[in-house]
Amino acid sequence: MKVVILAGGYGTRISEESHLKPKPMVEIGEKPILWHIMKIYSHFGYNDFIICLGYKGYAIREFFANYFLHASDVTFDFANNNKLTIHNNVSEPWRVTLVDTGLDTMTGGRIKRIQKYLGNEPFMLTYGDGVSDVNINDLEKYHLNSDALITMTAVQPGGRFGVLDINDTTNRVERFVEKSKEDGGWINGGFMVVDPQVLDYIEGDDTVFEILPMEKVVNRGKLSAFKHPGFWYCMDTMRDKNILDRLWVTKEAPWKLWK
Repeated sequence: MKVVILAGGYGTRISEESHLKPKPMVEIGEKPILWHIMKIYSHFGYNDFIICLGYKGYAIREFFANYFLHASDVTFDFANNNKLTIHNNVSEPWRVTLVDTGLDTMTGGRIKRIQKYLGNEPFMLTYGDGVSDVNINDLEKYHLNSDALITMTAVQPGGRFGVLDINDTTNRVERFVEKSKEDGGWINGGFMVVDPQVLDYIEGDDTVFEILPMEKVVNRGKLSAFKHPGFWYCMDTMRDKNILDRLWVTKEAPWKLWK
C-alpha cells in the first residue's frame, strides 16, 4: 500500500522556521519531521511514498537527491579528480515519488493531482507535521475489514483541532467539524486509509479534502474512526517543535518505534 504525505502547505504558524524551508523539513533532533513520519511507516513495512510538494518543494527534492550525504560519512578528494567516497552507506528501503502539486493547491487538489501514481488500490494518507505511535498494520486491517471509504486515526489531544462525533457501537463518524474550539473530543489525527473512489469527490485544486469529500463520505456513512488512545502530536508552532525536540533529545520520543 502506498503512502501519500501532504507536504505542500505554507506552515504560516511556524513562520520562524517556514520562511526558510517547508514545514515538513523543520527538524526534530537534526532530522526533518518528514523523515520521522516516513520512519514510522517504514517500521511497519510501508516503504512506497508519494510526497505532495508545494511551498519550497525544492528543499524536499534536494534532501532526497542528496540523502546519502545526510546519512553517511563521506570523503571529498578534491586533489584526485573530485573523487567522492561514501563510507558506511546508510540506505533506506524507500521508493520516494516527489510530485509538484502546486503552490496554492488545497489538500484535496493535491491528492487529485497524484491520482496517476496511485493506481486503483487503497492508499495511506497523512500530513507532513504529525507523529504518533499508532500501529499502522492494525489501522490497515481495521480499514480492510470494514466497508468504509476512509478510515482516519482518531486521537484526543485537547481542544485546538476539529472534532469527530463517533458512534460508540459502530465506530462510524456521524459528524466532522474541522478546527472547532470544542474541547476533549476525538479529532482527525491523520494516518488515514483512503479508498481510490474517494478521488471522484474531489472537484479540483480548490477542493479542501477535509470539507467536501469528507462530508460526502460522512453522509454515506462511510467514514470510519480508528481510535488511538496512545501518543500523537502535531508540530503546529515553535512551542510544539521544542516539545518534540526535548522528547527526542531525552530519548523519550514515543513515536520512535524503529531501532
